[in-house]
Amino acid sequence: MTHVYRERLLLHVTTDLVILTIRHHTLHVLLVERGTEPFRGRLALPGGFMRGEETVEETAARELGEETRLDADALHLEQLGVYSAPGRDPRDRRVVTCAFLAIAPRLPAPTAGSDARNALLCPVAPLLTDTGALAFDHGQILRDAVERARNALQFTTVATSFCDPEFTISELRGVYETVWDVRLDPPNFHRKVTEADGFLAPTGRRGAAQGGRPATLYRAGPATRLTPPMMRPRARPSC
Repeated sequence: MTHVYRERLLLHVTTDLVILTIRHHTLHVLLVERGTEPFRGRLALPGGFMRGEETVEETAARELGEETRLDADALHLEQLGVYSAPGRDPRDRRVVTCAFLAIAPRLPAPTAGSDARNALLCPVAPLLTDTGALAFDHGQILRDAVERARNALQFTTVATSFCDPEFTISELRGVYETVWDVRLDPPNFHRKVTEADGFLAPTGRRGAAQGGRPATLYRAGPATRLTPPMMRPRARPSC
């Protein structure tokens, strides 16, 4: 007689949020200082366990509201991936997380959630090179999210999600330069984005003058894909 043994797997599901924004021409991510074990006192991505009958999308939206006071419907939010490596969470239970990438043009002063002592916006660049800076496997999740955002800027119109509802071409170029960490030629960039089908829509208004002629204000157009794409430079051009 053949006996089949089945191991009972107790699985817990969480969502983690990589919330990116630009402040002072620098890419930032929202982090929390954990107030409970494991990793008490360490920085981590905001997130939490799925509740009741929630979907992972509903859990992510709830956590986003709790951590930033932002409505998930009012900003860019997309599923990044599932992270399920055994031992990614040191507790005596198997924890799988579904990570989400959120992009916001402006974030209010961050507030800590129920299991966090503090919440703060941190520059992304140092966290990408320090593999042990964040708790759990959140360093890898952050790196994946930043690379997703960098790639998305090439083929989609997501760059406008970093901007206010009305913005100038210069402000949009600043998004690309910050996320890609490059310098772009202003006239060439202006031509590419204004000629891309449905990328931008003029508002008919101009912004406040800053030492020169007031710049034309645009808003996001109806397109979601960039045609033609805006390819990321291979290296930072010299000034």
